Amino acid sequence: MWRRLVARLATAFSQGLKRHGVAALLVAGLLSACSTVSAPPRVAQAPQPVPAPVAPLPEVQGPVKVAVLVPLSGQSAAIGQAMLDAAQMALFDMAGDRLELLPRDTKGTPNGAADAARQALAEGARLIIGPLFAADVAAVRPIAQNAGVDVLAFTNDATQAGNGTYVMGFVPADQVSRVAGLARSRGATRFTVLAPRSPYGDAVVNAMQAVAPRLGAMTTQVERYDPTVTDLSVPAKQVAQETPQPQAVMLAESGQRAQGIAQALAANGVQPQQVKLLGTGLWDDTSQGALGQEPALVGAWYAAPAPQTRARFESQFEQVYGRKPPRIATLAYDATSIAAVLSRAGGPVPFDRMAMTNPNGFEGLDGLFRLRADGMVERGLAVLEITPTGARIVDPAPPSFDMLGQ
Repeated sequence: MWRRLVARLATAFSQGLKRHGVAALLVAGLLSACSTVSAPPRVAQAPQPVPAPVAPLPEVQGPVKVAVLVPLSGQSAAIGQAMLDAAQMALFDMAGDRLELLPRDTKGTPNGAADAARQALAEGARLIIGPLFAADVAAVRPIAQNAGVDVLAFTNDATQAGNGTYVMGFVPADQVSRVAGLARSRGATRFTVLAPRSPYGDAVVNAMQAVAPRLGAMTTQVERYDPTVTDLSVPAKQVAQETPQPQAVMLAESGQRAQGIAQALAANGVQPQQVKLLGTGLWDDTSQGALGQEPALVGAWYAAPAPQTRARFESQFEQVYGRKPPRIATLAYDATSIAAVLSRAGGPVPFDRMAMTNPNGFEGLDGLFRLRADGMVERGLAVLEITPTGARIVDPAPPSFDMLGQ
């Protein structure tokens, strides 16, 4: 049944793209249409010589080749293999014989990523999916750009976006804007940020300071602390002593660190009944443990993709491969699905940037998203609330980008 469904969806997409420029990845429909998913065949790893310089791209003849650059050796081999497995699930679910993946081992290093990109491009890759780490993306970007090939990178480092490289990772700016926007609509005008002195903390602080004026609100206090500090009472006391108290506090931490900060805030008089605690997509990871076990975090909000479709994917991944996927495995599935759908649309240039950056966007495992011309990925996020038994949606993701404005 799933093969007929894929064929119908691909045909409809191709016709819609040509007539109306409408882009849609009906990943959720594909997943729910299958009662079981079996593993695609493993793709053998080719030798890794450094090839000759890449020639100009010819028109596509035969299957469209797409490189998947992930660490398959070294310290990050397990997560790299999971990303490749997710990509192969998408290939199996959606691509038929129109798409060919070229998995290449980055070895988890910039030099390894650069060599992998050169080899894949020499073999005819028309799109690069990956790499995983920001330093590896930085090494691949100029190579891909010189070859006229775009990159769907897994990093969440926004500085790597642009010139044909799209940052697929979950960037804090959209999450901060979404959850702060809901808090503002419920009456909050004074925001405080608690963040470690780290690149991620910087991103959260910068996002909050940028979005607050647009919301008609103020960032009244920013408290930074050493990311290795174990005693979180000092920054918590600084927040508690603010007069008047903030109406919402943004926490740039996950897991036990978020629980510890919330507990320290409550111990110093910042009560969740009066002050709404806010978080980022770092909270959207069940491997971090149940945040609702900390009473001070119950009722806190964070912005993230709606979890239902991802849950089906995670269940099927575990059935196929016998292990749970990492949270970011959905990025590999969605990126490969983009390649599959656009390659099915046909034409001599399957990954034309007008199609890649269609303003209507795509619907993937992580919900609604679109690739912007500046290389950033804009996502339609839900707002979820922490409860003792798990997260629940308090404000659903928008059904289209019309709801967010073009």
